[in-house]
Amino acid sequence: MPPAKANSLGQHPAQHWTGLDDDRVACELCPHQCRIAPEQVGKCGVRRNVGGALVADTYGLCASIAVDPVEKKPLYHFNPGRPILSVGGWGCNLACRFCQNYELSQSTFREGRRLTPEELVAVAKGERGNLGVSFTYNEPLIQYEWVLDCAKLLSAEGLRTVLVTNGYVMPKPLEALLPYVDAANVDFKSFDDSFYRDMCGGRVEPVKVSLRLFHAATHLEVTKLLVIGHGDPVDDAGRIAEWVGTELSRDVPLHLSRYFPRYQWASPATSVSIIEGAARAAREHLSYVYVGNVSIPGGSDTMCPGCGGLVVERSGFLGVRRVGLTPAGACARCGLALPFKGAA
Repeated sequence: MPPAKANSLGQHPAQHWTGLDDDRVACELCPHQCRIAPEQVGKCGVRRNVGGALVADTYGLCASIAVDPVEKKPLYHFNPGRPILSVGGWGCNLACRFCQNYELSQSTFREGRRLTPEELVAVAKGERGNLGVSFTYNEPLIQYEWVLDCAKLLSAEGLRTVLVTNGYVMPKPLEALLPYVDAANVDFKSFDDSFYRDMCGGRVEPVKVSLRLFHAATHLEVTKLLVIGHGDPVDDAGRIAEWVGTELSRDVPLHLSRYFPRYQWASPATSVSIIEGAARAAREHLSYVYVGNVSIPGGSDTMCPGCGGLVVERSGFLGVRRVGLTPAGACARCGLALPFKGAA
């Protein structure tokens, strides 16, 4: 593939900002609401004040691009068994001390391929059987302008747009993007605001607002990383599941993911017993709870909440078998309609 026509660093206009005195700018993309002095960047590290105007430093800049199973996002109820082109860059607007992908999200290294939206769509169309594009690996919404431009083109070409995001974004820009988003997995890090403050440098309430907006507009799944060393992860998972089940729906899938010591956090990896306890607590409130990063028999399978029959069997990301799911997205055993998008 020929190299993209790269925008020069700092030359793509950003959206959602207001000019202030002394050539400072107020970024209005995420809840940090950064006030950025000339030639400085916001907390995300990629939105820069150039001459009193906010620009998107990393528009189209890709650190990694690969074809993944959609289950790896993780999305278990969205076109099961299909591949999707996955792309991401550098940076994040949170600073999680336990980040499992810190090499990209907590890095300012920016040497990579810069793709226009047209070029990314062409790559996506060239992959056989590909659903579309998943914006993942780092926080995609800090590259808001590129994601929005790509999503519009993907939609026009009949391809799907997926976001794997921390949900730390203001309602106005999110609402402008959501008409072009087909599915999202939102990382709900904790129900405890002190966890967000101490461990991530953020707040929990904006994430709850985003979750409500995602659920109202598109297919939503939620991930909770079971971090050790700050609070009780079993209780936290139960509280998250209760909120999701009450405020959104019992049918929203929840993925409980095993934490490993990474970046600035050295607590031991999550034990299997804690993962099993968290799953039991979450299943009191949600119909679909899955475990990841650990092999627990049946932990990744979908069971019908009506009759208990096996609907989708999963053995790793590539071993996906629709054993009891009809093309219409119902249980083949009892006929109950199940919350799958793109089951055919």
